Amino acid sequence: MVRAAVLPAVGAPLEIAEIDLPDPGLGQVRVRLAAAGVCHSDLSLSNGTMRVPVPAVLGHEGAGTVMAVGEGVTHVAPGDSVILNWAPSCGTCHACTLGEVWLCANALNGAADVHARRSSDGSDLHPGLNVAAFAEETVVAASCVLPLPEGIPLTDAALLGCAVLTGYGAIHHSAQVREGETVAVFGVGGVGLATLQSARIAGATTIVAVDVSPEKEELARAAGATDYVVASENTAREIRTLTGKQGVDVAVECVGRAVTIRTAWESTRRGGRTTVVGIGGKDQQVTFNALELFHWGRTLSGCVYGNSDPAKDVPVLAEHVRAGRLDLGSLVTERIALDGIPGAFENMVAGKGGRALVIF
Repeated sequence: MVRAAVLPAVGAPLEIAEIDLPDPGLGQVRVRLAAAGVCHSDLSLSNGTMRVPVPAVLGHEGAGTVMAVGEGVTHVAPGDSVILNWAPSCGTCHACTLGEVWLCANALNGAADVHARRSSDGSDLHPGLNVAAFAEETVVAASCVLPLPEGIPLTDAALLGCAVLTGYGAIHHSAQVREGETVAVFGVGGVGLATLQSARIAGATTIVAVDVSPEKEELARAAGATDYVVASENTAREIRTLTGKQGVDVAVECVGRAVTIRTAWESTRRGGRTTVVGIGGKDQQVTFNALELFHWGRTLSGCVYGNSDPAKDVPVLAEHVRAGRLDLGSLVTERIALDGIPGAFENMVAGKGGRALVIF
């Protein structure tokens, strides 16, 4: 038996419960978690913004140690340090054959599987976004496990599984920020902080952080922001003022709200690029008129998992960490136990802090 945070139903409070995991079968790996990040996507799953089979063990950003492997697993062995990859590519769908593995049509098929059972009554539990990281141990498909490169602290490595891949990819893959360009980042949570660091790594000059909370300015500047704007109805105007009345070359939206997406778009120069990372609900409708689309010549694009290929990007990120360019620990503003996850959700809703990290 292991302890896990279980979502019994959409909209219900998380429950800390004992669960029974099976031994790893063909092509599976059992991992003891060292840490798991509390991501806004977990909140979106719990409140129904994103759909997930329930009851489920949530958590998709994690790192740990391999305890056992099933038949056919050769790329990791017991004792290895690993990162969990919640969106493994199948390699055969249309998106994968195009090299767009972040859009894999089959990446989340495993979320419908029976992952474990409650110890108390034997009821079935699903694995959230494939990996069920809000638990002391988990059993996952081998494709959901990536070897951790050397020189990366195991607990901090959990952040590579979502926040950092997403923020880095938004800058380097989706927006393709070039040295000397200007960038605005909307939302200074875990992903936003990773995005700010990535913009600095890319060589951006002016880097504007935007958030509703004045208290996050110190965090943002430590991550690489050169300027900080408290969100208001004048945000786009303030950003244009900071950039010679032109607007930034690139805006990255990490919130998922219609008004923020629209403001990010308005904050870019003519011909600028806006990348939307935040996951919003169906009720968040963003509108544009045809004339302004023509006149401004801006680009607005969605960004899934940072448009990243974890197998290729994690070694690159590890090199940035070893070289001191990327500071994983600075993204974490709270280290908690399993029973601290509901409080971390409340802080997200209130706009407080960066990433909360569950330490096992």
